[in-house]
Amino acid sequence: MSCSENTNATPGDPLDALDDAVAAAAFRRLVRHLRHRHDAENIELMGLSGFCRNCLADWIRDAGAPLDKAAARDLIHGMPFAEWKRLYQGEATSEQLARMEASLAKNAPGH
Repeated sequence: MSCSENTNATPGDPLDALDDAVAAAAFRRLVRHLRHRHDAENIELMGLSGFCRNCLADWIRDAGAPLDKAAARDLIHGMPFAEWKRLYQGEATSEQLARMEASLAKNAPGH
């Protein structure tokens, strides 16, 4: 399962009533926070929460951003993804990969 397969949206969710400008400001703050916290690696985010920076890039494309995958990742990472990966992404351990798989399973509908 990829991080973009499930929105976890429920009918009547009060979140849907949140003003789009407020939601956009919170989203931008989240992205800027993640740009600052390079120590929070994507594999660790995936293991804890079932999403990462790359998921955010997928989600903005799913929401209609007219960007290709590379441009969306560059936008979220605040630099070309290849450069970010070279500077900040270490090799994932088998334990990290196992946590990520278990975490992603929780993203499935009905879990």
